[in-house]
Amino acid sequence: MASKPVRYSEKLEAFGRLITIMDELREKCPWDRKQTFQSLRILTIEETYELADAIINEDHDEIKEELGDLMLHMVFYAKIAEEQKAFDLADSLNAVCDKLIKRHPHIYGDVKVEDEEEVKKNWEQIKLQEGKRSVLQGVPKGLPAMVKAMRMQEKTAQVGFEWENIDQVWAKVREEMDEFEETIHQKELQKEREEEFGDLLFSLINYARFLKIDPETALERVNHKFKRRFEYIEEQAGRDLNDMNLQEMDALWEKAKGFDRKS
Repeated sequence: MASKPVRYSEKLEAFGRLITIMDELREKCPWDRKQTFQSLRILTIEETYELADAIINEDHDEIKEELGDLMLHMVFYAKIAEEQKAFDLADSLNAVCDKLIKRHPHIYGDVKVEDEEEVKKNWEQIKLQEGKRSVLQGVPKGLPAMVKAMRMQEKTAQVGFEWENIDQVWAKVREEMDEFEETIHQKELQKEREEEFGDLLFSLINYARFLKIDPETALERVNHKFKRRFEYIEEQAGRDLNDMNLQEMDALWEKAKGFDRKS
């Protein structure tokens, strides 16, 4: 076993402090007393997205704060469950520890692995042995579609449902592009056009995966870039954008791109 981190006791003390504060808030604060699993759910989703934004921005101070907010939510759920005599925080933490030990036999057992791909394959096989009906069972239904596509592709790849090389993946992208293009100018094929567009996106996500690109992160970075450049247009326009033509706005867009390259 690895030696304990230097700040191990300090971390335990901080976690204990959070548990104590949660107990006090649940007892004394009207808002905290009122919360349920259901009322916290949407707030947790919001906090998760705020953490995702902080990660995109690579803002360590913000990441630290958002991680704390999420940890508070986890302790909050465990406190509610304890009150309902369903489980407590120790049960939840021990369950995940047991799962990690079981799913890392190359660390806590005698299994040998060559690389991370073998680790992931073993992980999926162990999950099936635990009674999972499908390798896709663990993909949440509520995930954003792009993230869900990526996760499904990753999981099915672990059982061998995978292209042999990246050239095959690109050929599939080209095939889906051609099929989508066939529907573009035929108004009566709107349903087919949507399906073919979905197929094209799915194949592009797969291609990104082969290139070790997270498509969700890549798109979100572009969203940030677009927002930054368009806000520059608004700031520099000096008048209502409705009074400008596309050429004028495009000139400001090019200036915004120049600032991006310098930064």
